[in-house]
Amino acid sequence: MASNQPSVFIDGEAGTTGLGIRKRLEMVPEIVLRSIPAAQRKDPSARQDIMAECDLVVLCLPDDAAREAAALAGALGNDAPKLLDASTAHRVDPEWTYGFPEIAPDQPGKIAMSRKVANPGCYPTGAIGLLRPLVQAGLVPSDYPITISAVSGYSGGGRSMIEAHDRAGGPAFELYALGLEHKHVPEIEFFAGLSRRPIFVPSVGHFRQGMLVSVPLYLDDLPGRPTGADLQDVLRAFYEGSEHVTVAVGSTANQLEPEALNGTDRLDLYVWANEARRHAVLIAHLDNLGKGASGAAVQNLRLMLDLDSRPN
Repeated sequence: MASNQPSVFIDGEAGTTGLGIRKRLEMVPEIVLRSIPAAQRKDPSARQDIMAECDLVVLCLPDDAAREAAALAGALGNDAPKLLDASTAHRVDPEWTYGFPEIAPDQPGKIAMSRKVANPGCYPTGAIGLLRPLVQAGLVPSDYPITISAVSGYSGGGRSMIEAHDRAGGPAFELYALGLEHKHVPEIEFFAGLSRRPIFVPSVGHFRQGMLVSVPLYLDDLPGRPTGADLQDVLRAFYEGSEHVTVAVGSTANQLEPEALNGTDRLDLYVWANEARRHAVLIAHLDNLGKGASGAAVQNLRLMLDLDSRPN
């Protein structure tokens, strides 16, 4: 092992996100990836032992298991590694830093200094990316009745959904979480700066990966009755200079398909408006396995390990 290279262990590397992160990290020469034998992946003692030997541990586990893993690491005291949690377990926990570097100018620095970072969800990345700048600028009131619709590829649904689609074809399209209690809603509400719980309606299509998140707005119900261009200007100013977030111009085709950004770590944001009708729709476009999961995790990991300032 190279003496100056930080070591990383992915706890839960056999899952979709874990595999995606591992594949990306295998192309990062500045780190050493550590693993344990498959037979020991559920052995708390073996996992804690390797945690003690690593600089950073990525948690790619269900929520309860992620909390247990965080406790294992915390019990190591001064030998505890930094933690990057890809689950939902700690996203609104005040003791954890939210791993969305673009939400504030000082957020990359907070992530870099933190020992515990929660990776954002895929749907929240799109929704927060669209709404937070507009709420902060006062163009969208925090108590505005927000409705969010989204469609994802089936890879975001976990192993059973992936196997069902790969094996039997799966439904062409389905709405889900119709009890309106999706676990991503608290995260969206908090980090978008909303004081009123949004209505969130997610869906899955029969394609492996890709995502579109949309938020319709009545322009005349917003303070100052802004135009679509006003909304777009605020988003552009907010993300100016961002490497991963682009405020794009709507095409004359008047359509978007969710798979176009697959394989990238981009988040493209759009404002489509019909000024005659005074209607607008905000749209976020991303790869749910890229900026929505593994790509975001590697972006955070690089900040946490200060890799971008290290020589290659």
